[in-house]
Order: sequence, then C-alpha cells, then structure tokens
Amino acid sequence: MGNPIDRSKFAQFGNLELLAKQVVEGFITGMHKSPYHGFSVEFAEHRLYNTGESTRHIDWKLYGRSEKLFTKKYEEETNLRCQIVIDSSGSMFFPKNGNPDKYTFSVYAAASLIELLRRQRDAVGVSLFTNELELHTAAKSSTAHLHYLYSELEKNLGGYTDELKRSTDTIKTLHDIAELCHRRSLIILFTDLLDNPDKIDDFFGALQHMKHNKHEVILFHVTQKSTEIDFTLEDRPYELIDMETGEHLKIRPEEVKEQYIHSIQSYFEEIKLRCANHRIDFMPADINNGYDGVLLKYLLKRQKLH
Repeated sequence: MGNPIDRSKFAQFGNLELLAKQVVEGFITGMHKSPYHGFSVEFAEHRLYNTGESTRHIDWKLYGRSEKLFTKKYEEETNLRCQIVIDSSGSMFFPKNGNPDKYTFSVYAAASLIELLRRQRDAVGVSLFTNELELHTAAKSSTAHLHYLYSELEKNLGGYTDELKRSTDTIKTLHDIAELCHRRSLIILFTDLLDNPDKIDDFFGALQHMKHNKHEVILFHVTQKSTEIDFTLEDRPYELIDMETGEHLKIRPEEVKEQYIHSIQSYFEEIKLRCANHRIDFMPADINNGYDGVLLKYLLKRQKLH
C-alpha cells in the first residue's frame, strides 16, 4: 500500500470522478492484500452487527462469503457528515508546474474521499479557502451534488498562474467553517500550514472552535517533503519567489540549510504536539506518495465514530 499513482495514465479517464473511482478501486484491492484484509470498505449498504440487537436484518448470504455478521443498512439511518476543506492559496500550487503540486494532490485526495463517502452513503461538502472562504457547500449525498463537487474541484487544476497568487487567512476561514458546518461533522483539512508561525495560538483557537462545536477533525499536512522539509537542493545560488506575495529572495542552500531545517521541523513538531493535545488527528501527506494513507486514515476515523 502507499505506492505513488502513475499520473501519466490519468488523461485516459478525462475527468476527476473517473479518476477517483480508479484510485479507490486500486486502494480497495490493496486493502484485501494487506494486514487490513477484511476491513469493510466494500459494504456500502451494510454495517457490522452489534451483539444484542435484532437478528432480523442480518445478511446471511454475506455471512456465508465473509464469515462476519453484517446487517442491512436503510436510508433512514443516520450516516456521517463530512466536510472536506482545502487551502487553495498561492503556496499550495508549489512546485510550480509540478506533477503534482500540493493543491492538485489535495484535490485528487479529496475526490477519492468523495468516492469512498459515496460508497458508504455518507454526506459530503467541500470548502475552498484563500484569505477568505471561496466555496462552501452543505454536506449532501445526492448524485447531482457529488457531480457538482467534482466540477468545482476541477476548476483550478492545471498549474500555477499569476491569478493564483493568493494570500492565506486560515484562522478566519476555519472559524467560519466551524459555524457553517452541521454540528457533529467530520472536518478533513488539507493545508501546507505555511501561515504566520507567530499566530499558532490563533490557529489552534480556530481548531478548538471546531471541537467546541462537536466536530471531529483530521488535519492532513500537505508537503513536498524533499524540498520544503528536508531542503534537498543543489549547492548553487537560487532565487526563491514567494508564491503568495511575489517577493524574491536570493540564497545559497548550504548557508541556510541547517537553520532552516531546525526552524521548520520545530514549527511542524509543535503543531503535531498541539494536535495530539487537542485530540485532532494529524497526518503528514507527502505529495510524492500515493493516496492510500489518506484514505486509510479516513476509514479508521470513520470506524471509530460509528
């Protein structure tokens, strides 16, 4: 599990929805060959039987195949509400002309999650933010709604342009989302966390607002690890350009590498520790890896919530 997806094959599908189905099918096949064999990702219309409840709705044919007790699910049963939140500010389009950049990785991961949510008949909404909330949809499960989500997610795919040179106001938008989402939702956040380090208290104030409103939170820290964290660059002069402000900075990597790595790793470790203290699921998501880790994290969280 966790193998990178061959993006050169994506063109044959033509749209994000078909791509998501391809990713999820590969993920489920991998699950059946992994230590998680038997994890019930394929049972969209079933749930595990709980000892003591009526046996009237047990699917005995499924029991014959799986040797596990499942009861048939009905439409009126309460399912999960999930809000997928993606940082779409300028820094998320790094690396420029990358295959993929951080935003594209997040969109593909989100599309794959939507497909898993569809199979579980859960409701899903999408929020996109820069320095303001660019898009926020309610969580729904209808086919028309899911088609709309895929359409909206596709709009900014295709690489960085000057129009995407957008700043971030993560804190304000997360407070807005905490209020807009139906209480007791699962909020899945994709962001590179490249905000002002001096505002870390305010950032966790926004996440705590979500927890106060009874939301569960998974935070996917989206990075190109080799460059942004390990600072693996050739020993030659570089001119760095801030993708949100356009500011230029000339450096020689070896002169700043040690200090940079110490500072960036300390910052992200502080975030990771605070997430643990606030009972927020934190997971690094390197864009050069596949999507299996993202999908598995969601499924394990969903299992805990039911």
